[in-house]
Amino acid sequence: MTTRFRNRSDAGRRLVEHLVDYSRRSDVLVLALPRGGVPVGVEIARKIHAPLDVFVVRKLGVPGYKELAMGAISSGDVCVLNDDVLHTLKTPESVIEAVTERERRELRFSEHTYRGDRPLAPIDGRVVILVDDGIATGSMMLAAIRTLRRLAPARIIVAVPAAAQSTRDEIGREADDFICEMSPSPFYAVGVWYDDYSQTTNEEVRELLNQGVVEPSFAQRS
Repeated sequence: MTTRFRNRSDAGRRLVEHLVDYSRRSDVLVLALPRGGVPVGVEIARKIHAPLDVFVVRKLGVPGYKELAMGAISSGDVCVLNDDVLHTLKTPESVIEAVTERERRELRFSEHTYRGDRPLAPIDGRVVILVDDGIATGSMMLAAIRTLRRLAPARIIVAVPAAAQSTRDEIGREADDFICEMSPSPFYAVGVWYDDYSQTTNEEVRELLNQGVVEPSFAQRS
């Protein structure tokens, strides 16, 4: 029988039991997708004694095609484009540049909101545990993995409390490891598997990050 999570903190405490092999390792970094991934990530970071940071991703939407993305940008000023989409739609360079610049401004605003002037934690050569509160379609997590790869982590471990079965194979092919507490079928939506799935606020994200960062030398190392 599938047991629902009480809230995101409960989900993080249950998920971390699958991550004990990464405890107290100096090369491990927990990166949470905002906003809902942060309460999950902070529980993991505390338990395995690893630093926590937030990884912001913005999809580059194709004008006139609401659900279609031509790429993504992320923390670390990484941009990844979907060449197949661009070729099929013959998207002009000027459109790509305009959308990218707009989303880059939004990304910088979000990053400043969450972490102030502190730079992104160093990623090169580290084992990154990439966390969210759940995966339904998987499009945002895939964008996060693909942009994160450009920052040269040693490994990417995707860890989520719940995921749709239909997304597991695709995420598993992109990540070095995929850890999931439960994958019920039918899945419906992430929030179905939480008793409390209330929105995480920007203020809560900032507070949790301040609690979860246990490596104060980030700025000096970057």
